[in-house]
Amino acid sequence: MAHSIEKIAVIGAGTMGSGIAQVAAVAGFQVQLFDLNPEVLKKGMTGIQKNLLKAVELGKLSAENAEATLARIAPADDLRQLVCDVVIEAIIEKTEAKQNVFQSLAQINPPTTIFASNTSSIPITRIARGIPHPERVVGMHFFNPAHLMKLVEVISGEATSAEVAQTVAELSTQMGKTPVMAADAPGFIVNRVARHFYLESLKCLEERVADFATIDALMENSGFKMGPFKLQDLIGMDINFSVTSSMFDSFHGESRFRPSRLQEMKVEGGFLGKKTGKGWYSYE
Repeated sequence: MAHSIEKIAVIGAGTMGSGIAQVAAVAGFQVQLFDLNPEVLKKGMTGIQKNLLKAVELGKLSAENAEATLARIAPADDLRQLVCDVVIEAIIEKTEAKQNVFQSLAQINPPTTIFASNTSSIPITRIARGIPHPERVVGMHFFNPAHLMKLVEVISGEATSAEVAQTVAELSTQMGKTPVMAADAPGFIVNRVARHFYLESLKCLEERVADFATIDALMENSGFKMGPFKLQDLIGMDINFSVTSSMFDSFHGESRFRPSRLQEMKVEGGFLGKKTGKGWYSYE
């Protein structure tokens, strides 16, 4: 159960992975943050340090707690180092890549180690296929920025045991999050509901109903904290487009989930949002 969890490995030191590692460490867990790319790993650790310093400046965390939190995070570049109670993968949205990570870690971890995926849209049942002891594979979907957003979707695949799902829900609570239990369906809850927040806005842009800044302003003045185009830039154009493409495939090409060609052009051009300095808006 969650009270017996001490060590957590986070796979992927990008925006989501580093955010998850920070949340787990703040909650008192020993964390290993893994990435094959040393530059990404270094950037992830630097980002965590900046977030903690900002929390101290805002009075949300003491300097002592920030220092202790950082000390609980160990960077790792070798999967063979990752023997733990829970694995949370936050890598590219490709089934095979996620399965390969879990397959490798299954060889060095006991059957009791929980394998959690931060996937935004890939069915957990599909990811768990062929993984030893698939009952321990579960979805643990955080939202960006992970260190600030409270919601976590806990998704049970066909093989996921009720005990594992409950343990991950309790773990989310220990991390200061609000867990919501979800069934294994395309996009789960949030991404299925939110997809048209992006897609209809993109269709308005494609049809020249209004420019993207006007659409953002309209949505924000309607009560949304952030407009759809600003949010795409924050999340990452590539990630947002990948989730839409995955859902389009999962719904067997239903037109209402058709990815935007305008967004595809942004991705192909490398205009991915804040992380590259330019997306719909310029951040350079």
